[in-house]
Amino acid sequence: MKSIYKILTILVLVGGLTACNDQLDVVDPNSQTTYDFGDSESELQEAIIACYNRIRLEGTFARVGYTMDAVRGDEVWNSSQQWYITYDNLNSPGTIGIGDEWIYRDCYHVVNRTNFVLSKVDGVQMSEDSYNEIAGQALFLRALAYHQLATYYQTVPLVTDYATYGSLNTLYASNNTQDEIFDQVELDLTAAMNMLPSRDEGGEWAKGRATCGSAAGYLARALMFRHKFSEAYTVLKDIIAGKYGQYELTADYGDNFREGAAYENNKESLFEVQFMDYGTGGTDDEWTPVNISSEASQGQAVESNYASHEFGSWADLAGSPWLYNLFKKENCTDGRLDPRLYWTLVTYEDEYNTYTDLKTAAYPNGDPRSNTVYQTEITETPTSNGDNGGISIAKWTNARNNIYSSITVGLRCGVNLRLMRYSDVLLRAAECENEINGPTQTAIDYINIVRNRVALEDLQLEDFPTADHLFEQIANVERPKEFGCENGRGIDLLRWGFFYDDGRLNQLIEHAYYKRDGTASTEELTEETADDSSFKYYYKGHEYFPIFQNTLNANPNLVGNSANKNEDNGPAFREKYSIHPVVDLD
Repeated sequence: MKSIYKILTILVLVGGLTACNDQLDVVDPNSQTTYDFGDSESELQEAIIACYNRIRLEGTFARVGYTMDAVRGDEVWNSSQQWYITYDNLNSPGTIGIGDEWIYRDCYHVVNRTNFVLSKVDGVQMSEDSYNEIAGQALFLRALAYHQLATYYQTVPLVTDYATYGSLNTLYASNNTQDEIFDQVELDLTAAMNMLPSRDEGGEWAKGRATCGSAAGYLARALMFRHKFSEAYTVLKDIIAGKYGQYELTADYGDNFREGAAYENNKESLFEVQFMDYGTGGTDDEWTPVNISSEASQGQAVESNYASHEFGSWADLAGSPWLYNLFKKENCTDGRLDPRLYWTLVTYEDEYNTYTDLKTAAYPNGDPRSNTVYQTEITETPTSNGDNGGISIAKWTNARNNIYSSITVGLRCGVNLRLMRYSDVLLRAAECENEINGPTQTAIDYINIVRNRVALEDLQLEDFPTADHLFEQIANVERPKEFGCENGRGIDLLRWGFFYDDGRLNQLIEHAYYKRDGTASTEELTEETADDSSFKYYYKGHEYFPIFQNTLNANPNLVGNSANKNEDNGPAFREKYSIHPVVDLD
């Protein structure tokens, strides 16, 4: 009997242990990993949304990933003289997180997630349309991230295979050349351009998802960065002809900077970053790349850097007096100020008080309270920074929207960032036409479409005797007035070679003059009257931002770029491309 009891006890124990093993094998559906996720169309659709989430981080476009290019340009200066100072002065030592690390880190978050989608999509059964939509969006977003990386950091690792992350031997990638990065960007965008629906499809494709038009627009940008003007011009003309969806300028320039469904994802927008309207998100500002709180605020913090101290912002960045005076040099055909000044910089102008019941592009907002900022009547220009002064920036803020009465600093602003607008297509088409054929009426016509929207007088071909003259008009008049304080000016300066020509570098120094006298100085500044110019401190090679030293320390295969080495990129640039000399348009 004792033997029987022993046998029964053993059987019970074995059975119990077996049952425990079965329970341990059960997969928790709330704790999925990349190994057991992404094997169905619905899961890949969720993964694509997760990819879009990564372009809304601080290092991609929610703050520094956007503003760092603006401060690298000549239209914006660091009015706090703290947070952005080494990037404004183009001499970062490579040990500061905001520009050297955060943008790099968060762009690779995008690369990582898009690579995951692309590693899975070929193995999932779905319709051809669904495949093209999923893969096309992943390719566009990966190209967008690499476009940022190549134009911020010059030489970075090119990782396109998700399996690379599975081994330390392959995880520590070495640098690729900037040309190799742009080759991949062009491949990805060309594929996406031929796979994605257009905005004309409606639904989600007209409400912020990447479309074939988005890909075509960014492909033209990528091609022009390497002076492939003929190839870019073909793409731009196809966009204008409607091949990738119907685009046109909004009647009111200001509609590109307003918050709300009536204005965002409008007919002028080729691609924009989506943020929830003010007050509709949660209360958690997620500054880290974890970004998983169900109470995340879901807004951008560009406003917190651009707006005025007087209305509650951090007041880190201000518009340059050069940009202000550029607007003041040319009035509309009826004598009014260029309305783009109103939407770009927060200045008090007497005539804004007369803009009532005139809802056209030539009259900013049809509101009799046109000198109202954050629902406060202003009688003088507010200062950007309480200590150093400066002109605060209106774009991507609520200053001219007046939906709410004050700034809540952090990731709270709901204005979508329009990364590419149809006006950019037109001005780039004019630039390509000028580069290929010299000044022509066709190039002038493209520019005049943009000028007509804001009731400026047409340019005349006879006023531009050479390609250099028309280029000067495009580069230093038309583009800064249309895109002032937007992301992209720094990238333009790179592709034009302005850092590699003494005349152009002196011009940048003059454009960037500012005063630290605690006022919103709007006077035209000279070397004698200015307190400083950020470009006076430029170190060769620092037109790109250095790769973070801790990143270099952690990766034995990675080496520094031109900024880490203080290396002059001028000789290599001039060997491949030409630089337009400075010409006087007066």
